[in-house]
This record gives sequence, C-alpha cells and structure tokens, in this order.
Amino acid sequence: MGGGMGAHKNKFIEDWSTARENLEYNFRWTRRNLAIVGIFGIAVPYLVYKGIVREFHMQDEDAGRPYRKFF
Repeated sequence: MGGGMGAHKNKFIEDWSTARENLEYNFRWTRRNLAIVGIFGIAVPYLVYKGIVREFHMQDEDAGRPYRKFF
C-alpha cells in the first residue's frame, strides 16, 4: 500500500534546510545585519507609529478636540 515509492532528495534543498536549522549556531553580527535590524526593527516601526499618531492628531484638530496622548 504505497510502498516502494522512495522520494528523490534535492541536494540544494537539503543544504538550504540544514543551514536554516543551524542558523543560530552559524550567525554572525556584521554591519549589514546591524543595518537591517536598525532599519526594519527600529526605524520602520517608529515611523509607522509617528504616522499613526500624526493622523490621530489631525483628526483631533479637525474636530476641535485637544490632542490625545500616546505613551
């Protein structure tokens, strides 16, 4: 019942899977990694937050209310 149907392994996919499974052992901090973390881990969330707060403040200004406080 479904026996004898061995799968052919793709060497490239197996190498990629092995590297991904062992990433925490082979990872090194480089300038590029620090830049990526700085951009997508700090700068982008900060800019999104500031944009959302600005939008709320514009709505408050249009409605004649005092600004809401965030943090």
